[in-house]
Amino acid sequence: MVKNVGSKDKIVRILISIVLTGAGIYFQTWFALLGVLPIFSVVTGWCPLYSIFGVNICKISGREK
Repeated sequence: MVKNVGSKDKIVRILISIVLTGAGIYFQTWFALLGVLPIFSVVTGWCPLYSIFGVNICKISGREK
């Protein structure tokens, strides 16, 4: 997998994950499960949607993990 998620994007994804997980726990819905998806992108540095659309925000482009 080629890294395509930049550092600023990772911060935004962490915040989104916190909000989704918090909303899921508070409202007792499935939103907490959606909070796992942004964390996956942060940990791996790869976003499947970015790959599909050819977007690369990572400053170190073309680098294999």
